Amino acid sequence: MNHPDLQQLRLWLNQRSSELGFSQLRVTDTDLSEAIPRLKQWLEKGHHGQMDYMSRHASLREDPALLQPGAIRTISVNMPYINAPINGEMEKLADPEQAVISIYARGRDYHKVMRSRLQQLSTEMAERIGEFGYRVFTDSAPLMEVELARKAGLGWRGKHTLLLNREEGSLFFLGEILVDVPLLVDQPIDSHCGSCQACIDICPTRAITAPYELDARKCISYLTIEHRDAIPLELRPLMGNRVYGCDDCQLVCPWNKFAKQSSLPDFVERHGLGSATLLELWSWSEAEFNERHEGSPIRRIGYSRWRRNLAVALGNALSNPSSADDLRNLIRHTLQESLQNADTLAAEHIDWALHQTGSQTPVSPI
Repeated sequence: MNHPDLQQLRLWLNQRSSELGFSQLRVTDTDLSEAIPRLKQWLEKGHHGQMDYMSRHASLREDPALLQPGAIRTISVNMPYINAPINGEMEKLADPEQAVISIYARGRDYHKVMRSRLQQLSTEMAERIGEFGYRVFTDSAPLMEVELARKAGLGWRGKHTLLLNREEGSLFFLGEILVDVPLLVDQPIDSHCGSCQACIDICPTRAITAPYELDARKCISYLTIEHRDAIPLELRPLMGNRVYGCDDCQLVCPWNKFAKQSSLPDFVERHGLGSATLLELWSWSEAEFNERHEGSPIRRIGYSRWRRNLAVALGNALSNPSSADDLRNLIRHTLQESLQNADTLAAEHIDWALHQTGSQTPVSPI
């Protein structure tokens, strides 16, 4: 590696990262000692649920240099992913026919999009300064990316534990490059949540147990994506029509009125996932599921968990007082027809759904 002009290199990184679709680029060191005690406490409480990799690789999270020997700096970037205004997203939750899928998952898998662009930025950086040690990350290894982004000044941790930015809210992805180049370091920014706790109040399952504390075992994003088994009975009515992920805590956040829209075609909504009905998605065969979710993060949960999530939402539609009788009859008929060919996981949730009625007493958040 040549001895680069670090100031000029930083100016080039800012410009080139913007051209590649990243919104902001910041730099910090690799010291995570301040965050490790909180991580250990969270793991000891079991709040990571079935995300065994969180505890299995805890030691690697403590020191990024274990992931990339010689690393002394973290280049942290963010990339917006919404392609349309988010007005109207909350209203979908009140429509019992509507399937609600987290906004980030309606387009192409962000891992592939960001990794290729981070790799390109790294390759071009090597062309400028000569070979150097680096490794790119896109939520793909035991790296505490939110904490590194916070230290780098990309934002502050909101009370929902996600990263928040005054200019962009929280509707963006994070990516990192660990490097052995002594780049100039940026400073963290102050929190601007104040007394607001809209994210805590809106959470359907009360998964945000206190400001800056999340019990993933109750989080709908965890339940619909990471959780491999049957969804706990007490949480099913609280999931409503959310079938993959949950955006409630972000949609209600005042800072997301400043959320930037992406210009990348990769994140354009596919297969009408922002407006599809529950019964429409239920009609997909396993082959259709695999084909339509090719290159999508949704495909990773598999067809069985996809049907599990949809069955819960359809059961909630049956118990929703605003559901029309014709809709209830169609849902019951459809579920009954599907029951005999369902696997064990999906069948148990279908059976539960069929026992839901319009007279069911609304369940209060736990």
